[in-house]
Amino acid sequence: MKQAATRELYNYWNDLRQQRAAPNRIDLNPTAIRGVLSNTFMVEVDAGRSYPLRIVGSRMTALFRRELNTEAFMGLWVRDDRRLMMQIIQTVLDEPIPAVVGITAAPPARAPIELELLLLPLRHEGKTHSRMLGSLVPASIPSWYGIIGVEALQVETSRFIHDRISVDGARHMIGSAAETARRRAHLVVLDGGR
Repeated sequence: MKQAATRELYNYWNDLRQQRAAPNRIDLNPTAIRGVLSNTFMVEVDAGRSYPLRIVGSRMTALFRRELNTEAFMGLWVRDDRRLMMQIIQTVLDEPIPAVVGITAAPPARAPIELELLLLPLRHEGKTHSRMLGSLVPASIPSWYGIIGVEALQVETSRFIHDRISVDGARHMIGSAAETARRRAHLVVLDGGR
């Protein structure tokens, strides 16, 4: 995880879940993550409706220059990456484990920016296939941000974090991926000591 806001949300989620695979949706306290709320969003797990967004932070709204509540999460991606994102979502929900995805996006005729996506499974009414918490954090804020909207997001890299460890430990594991990683399709799962 490269971005401080991504690490903050991951650590909050990790602390909430304790020994569970995922925390409950009702355990979330927005004031505890108020510093990163503008980057966060929640997805309803409804494949038939392409995973509608339920709560969307202001920074994500500014990136697209439109209100995203109730829009399909899958509709935010370039067409060629939608199948990949479905695989990532299914792994986050089935395992359940967090995913970190490196992304690029740009409005027409502008240089792309890098963003970091974090997807975290949540339990809701006893089910893990109900909600996901996420964040989308830009590496930098260009002059066009919030003035001209991007059309779609494009996947550059993806990886899973498969352990209940601190972010510092996660960074160490990611750095030694050749020793600890296993492949699932074209994705990398980092094994931990659970």
